[in-house]
Amino acid sequence: MPEARGVSDRTPADRTASRTVAVWDLPLRLWHWALAACVLAAWFTPTVYDRLHRVVGYAVLGLLAFRFVWGFWGSRYSRFRMIRARLRAAPRYLWNLRRGITGRYIGLNPAGTLMLVALLASLTVSAITGAMSVTVTFFGVWWVEDTHHYSSDAVIVLVVLHVLGVLLMGLLQRESLIRAMITGRKRIRGHSSGT
Repeated sequence: MPEARGVSDRTPADRTASRTVAVWDLPLRLWHWALAACVLAAWFTPTVYDRLHRVVGYAVLGLLAFRFVWGFWGSRYSRFRMIRARLRAAPRYLWNLRRGITGRYIGLNPAGTLMLVALLASLTVSAITGAMSVTVTFFGVWWVEDTHHYSSDAVIVLVVLHVLGVLLMGLLQRESLIRAMITGRKRIRGHSSGT
């Protein structure tokens, strides 16, 4: 029997899926939330729970190693191939944000790309100097301890800016970027989140 005009047999879930596109693959999403948990744990454990702090620090090193590999062999939006172009576009993008002009990016926008690079760099410095500081050679060496301290502080500042940026973009684009990092899907251009 032919389908009546204007009537669809697709479920609401099917229609929602057809209005979104898969962006963040499962390994990247697991990496993101595991890294967030480790950074949070690392921030609250130094000197009080030293052993846990060290374990979490090594976990961050492992997660960073995975991300660098996944940046070359992961799925389309996990790869680093657009970093240079997006970084060049970041100053103009941030300038345009003052007027609420966000553009539409399925993957990371230029501001998100800038944040990714800044976070990966500061986390790498923090984790490596943290690992160095518990070795015989570098234990108690002032520049290792200072670098670890300041890069760790930089990570927390960047995390706060990241969260604020995600919330701001969610408001400007009327789309939950937090949900996108949970489900892996983002809305296709032209579909409002209310439909």
